Amino acid sequence: MRRGELNRRRDAIIRLLCEQGEMSATDLATRLGVSVQTIRTDLRELDEAALVQRRHGNARLRQQSENIGYAPRMSVARSEKQQIAIAVKSLVGDGSRVALGTGTTVEACARILAATCKDLFVATNNIHAVIAMQGAEGASVSLAGGAVRLRDLDLIGTASRDFFADYLVDIAIFSCGGISLAGEVLDYNTDEIAARVAVAGCAVRKVLVVDQAKLGRELPCRKHVLWDYDVVVSAAAFSKEILDKCADAGCEVIQVNTLHAARLA
Repeated sequence: MRRGELNRRRDAIIRLLCEQGEMSATDLATRLGVSVQTIRTDLRELDEAALVQRRHGNARLRQQSENIGYAPRMSVARSEKQQIAIAVKSLVGDGSRVALGTGTTVEACARILAATCKDLFVATNNIHAVIAMQGAEGASVSLAGGAVRLRDLDLIGTASRDFFADYLVDIAIFSCGGISLAGEVLDYNTDEIAARVAVAGCAVRKVLVVDQAKLGRELPCRKHVLWDYDVVVSAAAFSKEILDKCADAGCEVIQVNTLHAARLA
């Protein structure tokens, strides 16, 4: 089986569990048009990757006190993240000053920017973003100091927060751990919130990038609402109430096309 087809199906499983809360292997197989055995194999591997929890014949997304490891996150919503990155590219021009936060969606943005933009200045606390920018034409990159979080190859401690305070950039691109159904921006711990606030705080324009699986993911720490930012880029189906609040606050919501994203995988 082609790897792209496998990734698309597992992305679809994550999306369905995000929407429905809990589903049986039979229901998932019916929705996705594959055998129950295929779905059971998918669920077993998603369980091993700490994305899904199986119980009494049903599957649900894991509820976690901290985010899963970086490598498993890379496989979730891969094509959607690519579409988000393409949309973000339209906001960044040659010679821009850019702050990049942590996470796999931001890394996807870094890769697109590196391939399409010249002469960028990038400030980041994300080592994956630094690696992605390696081949960018004319780029200048500054990396935060402090203790490295080896699991994710990023820096979110005090030194990282102080680092961003020294810069003024055109645009900050960052993500979060979850979005409540009321539009609150959530994270797993206060260090991650502090890092997000620091990245956003150094920019003229603040851009939140978030894949749709994070909508409705209730996490313990909150800071800001969607409409506190200038741009939100996602495939999530936000409620009319949230979209209206964003419009009233001057927050542009760019919703990417997941059907097109699936064709890219």
